[in-house]
Amino acid sequence: MSKQPLIAADTRPWRDPAAKPFVRINNVTKKFADVAAVSDVSLEIYQGELFCLLGGSGSGKSTLLRMLAGFETPTAGTIEIDGQDMTAVPPYSRPVNMMFQSYALFPHMNVEQNIAYGLKRENIASTEVGQRVNELLALVKLAEYGKRKPHQLSGGQRQRVALARALAKRPKLLLLDEPLGALDKKLREETQFELVKIQETLGVTFIVVTHDQEEAMSLATRIGVMNQGEIAQIGEPTDIYEFPNSRFVANFIGSANMFEGVVTEDESDHIMIDSPEAGCAIYVDHGVDCAPAQRLWWAIRPEKILLTRDRPDGVANITRGLVDDIGYLGDTSVYQVVLDSGKKVRVTKANTMRGDLEAIKWDERVYLSWAGNAGSVLTA
Repeated sequence: MSKQPLIAADTRPWRDPAAKPFVRINNVTKKFADVAAVSDVSLEIYQGELFCLLGGSGSGKSTLLRMLAGFETPTAGTIEIDGQDMTAVPPYSRPVNMMFQSYALFPHMNVEQNIAYGLKRENIASTEVGQRVNELLALVKLAEYGKRKPHQLSGGQRQRVALARALAKRPKLLLLDEPLGALDKKLREETQFELVKIQETLGVTFIVVTHDQEEAMSLATRIGVMNQGEIAQIGEPTDIYEFPNSRFVANFIGSANMFEGVVTEDESDHIMIDSPEAGCAIYVDHGVDCAPAQRLWWAIRPEKILLTRDRPDGVANITRGLVDDIGYLGDTSVYQVVLDSGKKVRVTKANTMRGDLEAIKWDERVYLSWAGNAGSVLTA
């Protein structure tokens, strides 16, 4: 099976201003009557990427995917794939295939016939069809299941058959709409890694639409977070999680504790935020582009907060509260702490010790503290 160039972990073409995008979405808008499902979106995706469009219901991610496939026509803007303007190109002539959430397998055909269906419609020689089907069955680890019907397969196996069928015609770009949505949680987690391995083996550019934040973080080279038809932020998973650019992204990706405050010190190497909600001064160990006395928000992830019975040293980034609830999740424990200000804060702690008798309990008064670089300053 032919391979396209892979993305090496140390190259990351999106960091290279001279790199040429494989997919270029230019100021695309899609309106249904007077409602803009997608509003002035511009996006560049590079060859060999596994790019995730992440957003809630109605964010515009599936509409954008359908425009890439040619099933919807942009109201304004252009879409280019591999340097070619797709405006007048019908879906069946695009170098694209799409895998739907329902998998849409033919129930009366066995696995081999399902994978071969699109190839036979292209009048490809039967020997080549058989060779491609065998290669794909081996790739998705279903070599022994070729004669089975879809109803004889598990959900994860049906998902892999649908993926093999979508890859059979060797598209330059594969679009996947909620590809793991029909699987249970454990199987979905296992299949995520299989999907990444298949994509890396082939080097085909994947664009995945999902509403599942963990799925996007596990799969993607980069994520485009969508909100109300617009791109809220684009970045690698670590950037999106650790450096959100807005309250929306901070709250949508994972969990974040948000404190409103006012800047009281604004220096080139640090700022101080007065936040009655936090019940303490918040020290940030870097400068921020903000005005004096500006009102802003400071967000911190639950795992970045340290819980202790004794007060740590220091004058900033230390507050106090009462443990209101504890959720034991096996690998982690989630603490709900009500600060003296009345603000409820979520803190997570890794359970590295088995049966920790010294663990903090319900109704204990505790101190919460964090490092100067632990949170994100947000102005929007």
